[in-house]
Amino acid sequence: MSQPMGRQRGLCGAPAGVVGALDMSDASVPGAARAVGPTGRRRSWAELLAGRVTRQKCNPEREPQLKESAVQLLRRHQSLQDLLLEVEDPPCKKLCLSKLIDCDSHKASTDRSSSFIGSALRDQALRLGVPVGILSARMVACSLEQVCEERSHPVLLSSEQRKKLFPLLEIVQYLLAHSMFSRLSFCQELWKAQNSLSLEAVWRLHVQSVVSLPELLERHPDVQGVATWLFRNLCLLCEQTEASCQSSDVSRAMLSDFVQLFVLRGFQENLDLRTVETEKMSQVATDVLQRMLTFALDALAAGLQEESSAHRVVRNWFGMFSALPRMVPTDSLKKFFSHTLTQILTHSPVLKASDAIQTQREWSFTRTQPVLTALYRRLFVVLSPEESVHYLQEVLETHEVNWQRVLSCVSTLVICFPEAQQLVKDWVARLLAHAFENYHLDSMVTAFLIVRQAALEGPAAFPSYAEWFKASFGSTRGYHGCSKKALVFLFTFLSDLVPWEAPRYMQVHVLHPPLVPSRYRSLLTDYVTLARTRLADLKVSLENMGLYEDLSSAGDVTEPHNQAAQDVEKAIMVFEHTGKIPVPVMEASIFRRPYYVSHFLPALLTPRVLPAAPDSRVALIEALKRADKIPQSLYATYRHACSAAEEKPPVGKSRFAAPGMKAEPGCAQEPLGPLTAALGELRALMTDPTQYDAVSAQMALVSEKLSAALGHSKDDSFCERTKVRLSVLAPELKQQDQLVVDLLLSAFCQNLMAASSFAPPERQGLWAELFVKTLCGHMLFPAVLTRLCQLLRYQGPSLSTPHVLGLAALAVHLGETSSACLQVGLDPTGPVSDLPVPEFLDSLLTCRTRESLLFCLKFCTAAISYSLCKFSPQPSDATYRCLSPGLIKKFQFLVFRLFSEARAARPQEDRAGLPWRPLYLPSGDWPTAALSLWRQSSFQVLLKEKEFLLTYRDWLRLELEIQHEADILSDTERQDFHQWAIHEHYLPASSASGGCDGDLESACSVLVDMLMDFHQSPRSWDHSGSTDWILGGRTGNGDLLSRLQEMALDVALEQDTAMRHSPSSSRGHFLFSVFRRRLQTLGHEGSVAASLRRQQELLVCRRLLLRLPPSLLLSSLQAQQQPTTASCEDFFHLVNSELRNFCSQAGALTHDITVHFFRGLLHVCVRSREPSLTASMVLTECQTKCPIILTSALLWWSSLEPVLHSRWRKCSQNTLPGELQKLQEAQQFASNFLSLDSASSAPNPAWVSAAALHFAVKEARKESIRRQLKKLDCEREELLVPLLFFSLMELLSSHLTPDTAGSLKAVEVCAEVLSCLQKRKCGWLVLFQLTETDAGLGHLLRLAPDQHIRLLPFAFYSLLSYFDEDAVIREEAFLHVAVDMYLKLVQLFVCGETSAVSAPGSSLQPQGQSWLRGNPVELITEARLFLLQLIPRCLEKSFSNMTELLASHGDCDPELSSALLSRQHAVPNTDLYEEPHLF
Repeated sequence: MSQPMGRQRGLCGAPAGVVGALDMSDASVPGAARAVGPTGRRRSWAELLAGRVTRQKCNPEREPQLKESAVQLLRRHQSLQDLLLEVEDPPCKKLCLSKLIDCDSHKASTDRSSSFIGSALRDQALRLGVPVGILSARMVACSLEQVCEERSHPVLLSSEQRKKLFPLLEIVQYLLAHSMFSRLSFCQELWKAQNSLSLEAVWRLHVQSVVSLPELLERHPDVQGVATWLFRNLCLLCEQTEASCQSSDVSRAMLSDFVQLFVLRGFQENLDLRTVETEKMSQVATDVLQRMLTFALDALAAGLQEESSAHRVVRNWFGMFSALPRMVPTDSLKKFFSHTLTQILTHSPVLKASDAIQTQREWSFTRTQPVLTALYRRLFVVLSPEESVHYLQEVLETHEVNWQRVLSCVSTLVICFPEAQQLVKDWVARLLAHAFENYHLDSMVTAFLIVRQAALEGPAAFPSYAEWFKASFGSTRGYHGCSKKALVFLFTFLSDLVPWEAPRYMQVHVLHPPLVPSRYRSLLTDYVTLARTRLADLKVSLENMGLYEDLSSAGDVTEPHNQAAQDVEKAIMVFEHTGKIPVPVMEASIFRRPYYVSHFLPALLTPRVLPAAPDSRVALIEALKRADKIPQSLYATYRHACSAAEEKPPVGKSRFAAPGMKAEPGCAQEPLGPLTAALGELRALMTDPTQYDAVSAQMALVSEKLSAALGHSKDDSFCERTKVRLSVLAPELKQQDQLVVDLLLSAFCQNLMAASSFAPPERQGLWAELFVKTLCGHMLFPAVLTRLCQLLRYQGPSLSTPHVLGLAALAVHLGETSSACLQVGLDPTGPVSDLPVPEFLDSLLTCRTRESLLFCLKFCTAAISYSLCKFSPQPSDATYRCLSPGLIKKFQFLVFRLFSEARAARPQEDRAGLPWRPLYLPSGDWPTAALSLWRQSSFQVLLKEKEFLLTYRDWLRLELEIQHEADILSDTERQDFHQWAIHEHYLPASSASGGCDGDLESACSVLVDMLMDFHQSPRSWDHSGSTDWILGGRTGNGDLLSRLQEMALDVALEQDTAMRHSPSSSRGHFLFSVFRRRLQTLGHEGSVAASLRRQQELLVCRRLLLRLPPSLLLSSLQAQQQPTTASCEDFFHLVNSELRNFCSQAGALTHDITVHFFRGLLHVCVRSREPSLTASMVLTECQTKCPIILTSALLWWSSLEPVLHSRWRKCSQNTLPGELQKLQEAQQFASNFLSLDSASSAPNPAWVSAAALHFAVKEARKESIRRQLKKLDCEREELLVPLLFFSLMELLSSHLTPDTAGSLKAVEVCAEVLSCLQKRKCGWLVLFQLTETDAGLGHLLRLAPDQHIRLLPFAFYSLLSYFDEDAVIREEAFLHVAVDMYLKLVQLFVCGETSAVSAPGSSLQPQGQSWLRGNPVELITEARLFLLQLIPRCLEKSFSNMTELLASHGDCDPELSSALLSRQHAVPNTDLYEEPHLF
């Protein structure tokens, strides 16, 4: 057919008359069917074909072939519009699809219904004999091509094009719904016009479910062609995503769908289900993803310019990865991300390891392109840190890598994940182990590169390189210590690094060299020589290296004088917080003497005007001077220059300002500008929840700006200290540090408020953790703690709601981070010396006044609510780690105290979510918020944990802190609260829930315990109050003491009732049980500190005892026994074991305890059926079990007697009981003895009369004592021996408590009594050999403190001048006693106990008494000389049992022991009395 093609074409693309031509050709065949039927109508194409089939031989195999040929002919040549024009009647010409699509109004498209078009298509297909699906597919493809012809955008449709496209898609959806559309044919026809297609049109087909993208892409005949087309269009789409604001949503949705499709099909999970079509789609997907990744990596390698077209493409493409976790199954996503990570790490591996060693400093996190670090972060969101490290290790072992990408990935990993630090350490450890086991150089190189890269990110992310190198090779446990071959391998490797590495690393290797055995020392020497030569070539002085060098700094080396100034400031800071000379300073003074003397000391000793109160610099200088680390001449020059500076009048600014100080106030703000800007950018990220993944990068920038603002480096770490020392009483900060800390704390609070306005804490990402981690890893952290101390302890009530919320959240994260391992050293006077950070912050919250109670409630409510919201609705390990138990207990205490509705046994639980609306929480809603938190089921679950439960002890401890006059509760409210807490809440509660199991005695015991603890501990570092125990004072303990008194009486009534029903159930009083347990806990250490602690404990015991009813001193009345008795065993034990030693004078208790006992005795007697008999039996028991009670009564008889008479007359008309009358008679005897006309004899028992006489003599005037004591010659021995004992005790007391006049008087009394005993040849030596089992005088040992009994040897030799020489020589036992006393005296001196003894003033010393003229050493010397002179004169019988005596302590004086043993075996000397007289 040669005729030209017309505008209107018919079927198969032929002119309109082609059908007639076909009919003519068929008519020329014999027997052929006519083209025109009998009725004159045209026959259909099927009829024509049927006619030909009937005239041909039947061939079944040919029939499908013919049909397929016909269909292909139609597909290639049909034009539906021409076909409609050709076959339709003239009215149908208006159904042209192009005109339908061009209609502007929606009404027009609805008027021409899809059903009419479908009907027309069905009729036409029937006439043509073509499947309607094929016909409609070709029609739609042609129409879609026309829509996309006029483009205003490479990949997106214009608004006009969309108006045309949407009606077409509606028609297609109708056709699909009625099975009138062939997707297969449509895809094939569509790809013929590939170059005209718009990517948005293709995507619209997918979105409107016309044909899915996988189906469309699978029908493309050329895989590479479609991949190229998609790559080109996706690049254009990424480039234009942000250019058109109107289509930005469409472009992002398109990009998201394409990325999702490619990842799903390229990395699908089940490979077994793949068909040929799906395999083709998988190839397309992986090809496109690879092309996009390669383009991005090439662009990154070439250097991206901000806002360039390539930068937009890369940023938007990688930005789509953040949405993939919500759209793609985890397994497929991990496959894609691991593949992507591998491609990144292995792309363009042109850099060698030597290049990496030289330039890796430029690949730190902050210097890596943000687009790449953002990509790493998105990959790490899905790949856990463990998986990421595993992939890194696998890629390094199996591929050639791009070291820049690998090391920047390591930096991002340690910055973004706290747990990555340990993972990287373990990885490096495995690499080193493998390297030294197999001498594998690649593993060694990899390990060192990774460690150096991680160390560049600062101590918050990874330890410094110097610290790691020392830990790995500086000990015998190092990897290199296994053999000489390992040492050679190590030093060969280090030597090979020398030409390439920075001077800083060589300085570390030289200053902290590997530990090498002495026989291999030459290996180390050779390396050190090489390194020093290289450093010299680089003009770097090893000796001038600073103490705190920065291995992460961009510069090579700091000038020595500049570095020294920085070292001084850092050393002062470390010293200020630790109280110790920093380790680097001490090491430099020994091993780096040139730098220390030439640079560090001159910078430290810069002359200046010294402050009135020594500051940290002065303290460090003095500490170094005491340690002999500052030459005397240099120190003298410094002091002279400082004195000269003080004399000069201040003119302008001092030129002797300390290094690092800013001269002008305004200068302090300049370094904070970049930091403020960085914090502002961080806050902007908080307002956009979609940008939370960029927080870690911004925090790294904040850390860098923070270091720059303070002049510190990232290597300034806390690694050399685990404790921060703070002064809670007077927390002070430097002005610059306070400005920076306030800026950081304000930023944290503002960030929290901004983030909380968009999302609850659990959906705010990791910004808070990263922020706190930056603070904890910085040298500024002690200043942060100091500022928190100032704010929480002293300014808490004045803080606003945002500040309270922010600081509470900060406290939670401080507990969560590794700062919990850091110990905070408090003032030495504090209740505890060291506290973890969470407990330290909790200790700053006081509950004493109305204001502090309300602030504590706010802070606790905010902290607990934030913690439960942040980590989990139900308590988890993170909750337990970040919340101090003390903080939760304080919250319970405050809720119980302030809200009566919270005291219900079972609070109404609120199972709704925890509210966290800080922006809408005015201060008046804090009570509501606290009660809401209290009712939360998650909080009630938390309280089931034992460590968080507010026990009875915890409640008492907090209640004791309340100041009575500043309490938020009135007196009545407080009493009601105490009544509820004790009797309704804790008393009936089980011990497992912190209660008392209904045991009132147990409740009293705990209350006594807490009262004693509280009044012995410092008042939470508040020493403004009196050191005395003021009951009922401002601390609020008066009310609790009243509760104790009430409860103690109830306990006594319970015990009395129990005794009446079961006498055998008698047990001691709870009060003495508490005393006994606490005293046993203290032990009996001999140190002065232990003695003072025990004395303080007893002082509190005594004061508490005196404030309880006196009847408690005697246990319940045993009424069933005849006669009735009262038990005093507990009180007697306390007196004999403790009060006798610390709360007594010589031989008597204090007045208050004595009166208290007798008041209790009278109370018991009143309740007894036989008062006189009960009193007599108790006092008789005192004679044998607690005799000091009776001597105490004698001492205080003048004030005690009127009280006894008065009380006794009220309860009985009889005279005083018999035993009390005996005391009265003894007192009368003593009084009569001192009168001149006395002639009465001493009543029995004699020792009681001796005690009364002793106290009377003690009160008498010194002038008349000697004359009055002459009457002792008439008294019997039973009185004189106890009297000498009491006199000796008084003598020792006068020396233990310096009293010159009392000492001389005591000596005179002892001398007179001793003289009387010697004259009458009475056995007085028994007093120095007493034991408690001695029947006659053993009870005397219970009348004096143990210290007095131990010092009897001192008293013995104090009377040396008054011994009768004839009597002592004739007395067989004297030598044995004298030697025993001498050996014990020497032992006392060796143990230091004689240091407590003081001698009287020299002006009052009597002549001839050499023992009073000096210290105990002179007394020992006199005693020794006395014994050496006495030994030759003693009788042989005197030396019996001497060997046994010397066996125990004879080594104290070998010369004396030798003399005794020699004399013991010598022949008796008959001329014994011819020796010179001793006296």
